[in-house]
Amino acid sequence: MIRRTNIKYLVVALAVIYLLHLYFTTNNSQPSLSEQSESYEKLKFKLEIPIKEDPVHNNFNHTRQIGKAKACFVILIRNGDLHEFRATMRQLEDRFNHKYNYPYVFLNDVPFTEEFKKFTRALTNAKIEYGLIPKKQWSVPDYIDTELLEERLEELEDDGVMYGGSLSYRHMCRYESGFFFRHKLLDKYDYYWRVEPGVQFYCNIDFDPFAYIRDHDIKYTFTVSLREYPETIPTLWKTVKEFIKKYPQYIEKDNLMEFISDDNGKTYNLCHFWSNFEIGDLNLWRSEAYLKFFDYLDRKGGFFYERWGDAPVHSIAAALFLKKHQVHFFNEIGYKHEPFMHCPREEKLQLKCHCDPNKNFDFDSYSCTGKFIDLVSKWKHEKFRGQGN
Repeated sequence: MIRRTNIKYLVVALAVIYLLHLYFTTNNSQPSLSEQSESYEKLKFKLEIPIKEDPVHNNFNHTRQIGKAKACFVILIRNGDLHEFRATMRQLEDRFNHKYNYPYVFLNDVPFTEEFKKFTRALTNAKIEYGLIPKKQWSVPDYIDTELLEERLEELEDDGVMYGGSLSYRHMCRYESGFFFRHKLLDKYDYYWRVEPGVQFYCNIDFDPFAYIRDHDIKYTFTVSLREYPETIPTLWKTVKEFIKKYPQYIEKDNLMEFISDDNGKTYNLCHFWSNFEIGDLNLWRSEAYLKFFDYLDRKGGFFYERWGDAPVHSIAAALFLKKHQVHFFNEIGYKHEPFMHCPREEKLQLKCHCDPNKNFDFDSYSCTGKFIDLVSKWKHEKFRGQGN
């Protein structure tokens, strides 16, 4: 079982209280449903243009394919999370996968129990594989100063930083940032859907998200975005800027820097895609640019000395290495990871869902989704204007 510190319950309790405080204090400034609807109209421009009539997509020179994608669900999980995940898996099957039977890949740093295998197999007709994480990928590397690490764990714990004293949480963030896509069980796949225990799926998904991103040249998708805790990443952006200066050839010219920085890269605005939900292209993480990026960050030690999360790491990489059109907001997928929820506002989508749109987090002041929608809308209109439409 993946280990946690002895104070895990106190840390989790404080974290939940802090998140709920943020949610309920900022929620007072949330736009009305009519204002949200206006914002979604901007998004509608992006989502509902038929591919054959879209000169922007036609410029991709991308061949539309038929059939299922080479894709799977990826779940990093402990044996003890079995019953929490059963509820999530039941929803995922009922809402989507019973029609497609995409396979599941479960990953753990210890062998899965027979009970875990039996109960997960009972929930799906799809293929399931159970993988063991190589010990080297779930250990403190030899270039980390262990004495300094212990000091930093104590300091961050004393300062009340969420998971500040947890070494296992750092292993998780580092593994999701730099290693999950290298597991041999994923070698045969091109696309993945990250799923975590306890998350909820609120809407019937009557299309194939894997095929959608494959056929529209999309590499990374999200449902929730928000701002990172600055105390967990004090030197991350400084390190990113060093990487950009050293390896300018990897930075995409048509990038999403505007999403992660409000001053053209001088500072990080803390916006990131919440990576507990991701549907993406594994080849993004397998690329030379990302592998160089992860190795550069990893050698700086911030995953251990600070508490760099995989969410800002993935988000910054997607913003720098991908074209704008290759990052996509899946408005149709109602989703919740406590305490934040994406609940589609439009009536035609609500008819397929069971969530309350009044509790939608998209346009909360702590969310970055409205910013993303505005940027994408602006970009789409500029592209179409450039095509003479």
